Amino acid sequence: MKYLGLAYYNPEKFAAMAPDDVQALVSQCPAMDDRMRATGKVLVAASLAETRDWVALRPRGGKPQISDGPYTEAKEVVGGLFIIEANDREEAIRLAAMHPAASIGEAGGWGVELIPMESFFG
Repeated sequence: MKYLGLAYYNPEKFAAMAPDDVQALVSQCPAMDDRMRATGKVLVAASLAETRDWVALRPRGGKPQISDGPYTEAKEVVGGLFIIEANDREEAIRLAAMHPAASIGEAGGWGVELIPMESFFG
């Protein structure tokens, strides 16, 4: 089964961190990402652009209404995503736990949401 992992962060908490702390945190990510990809179970992984560059589309009168920013207002925003192939829920959790946002970055409000996918085109 395929699972979508959404890696969240809190922009306010992240911005409040000292630059050296941010660098120390971010510098750990490539090795952790490599370890996760080395499982052969990662189908897609990506970091997302800053929310100031996002565009939201909502249906209004049968046409898309376009606005700036994330679709929802929240303290946390999605900063990255990944899709994994796992044999079961336990394996999916084990794989998602390898993602940096699941195990480090507490000061920046990091976290991962793991969602089973019902269909996948790729």
